[in-house]
Amino acid sequence: MAKSISFYKTVAGLALCAWTSMASAAPAPMFTLSSPAFTDNGVLAKQFAGNIKANPACIGDNFSPAFSWQNAPKGTQSFTLTIRDVDANHGLGVNHLVTYGIPATATGFAQDALSEGKGFVGGRNTMGHGYYNGPCPPVGTGSHHYIVQLIATDLAPNALPKGLTYDQLFERLKGHAIDNATLVARFGE
Repeated sequence: MAKSISFYKTVAGLALCAWTSMASAAPAPMFTLSSPAFTDNGVLAKQFAGNIKANPACIGDNFSPAFSWQNAPKGTQSFTLTIRDVDANHGLGVNHLVTYGIPATATGFAQDALSEGKGFVGGRNTMGHGYYNGPCPPVGTGSHHYIVQLIATDLAPNALPKGLTYDQLFERLKGHAIDNATLVARFGE
């Protein structure tokens, strides 16, 4: 009888310890990405569109929007930031920004910083550039959706070579992505 009482006390004590540790462990704050230029699923202003004079759809100033993020996950050594028009090219997409090697100490980019190619390693977007190229959806194709994706990685900022395409970058991120945060911007008519 004493053994069974002792057993039940032990089980009750272990259950209490488990419950106490679960109750005191607060969930980690959510990793978030934001922009003062647009809300999630908001419309991107004309100033952020491309400005190729020979293209009537490129009516903007090619300023890159500002971005900020918070609550990077534990173990983050660097970030990647990409902007992809998922509606372009008949659904095959166009990459407007492919960047990586952003130090873990960074918490964002000021407006137009991504057009200047500073503070990150430039990959190669669809236009062949290592910096931001604004949207230029063909006239009459409707509003396009631009997925802005920030990925926290366990890679050192200098781990990847310059000039990776979107597909090459994502192939190299396998096994190294910790978490991601996204925004959607819309542009076009």
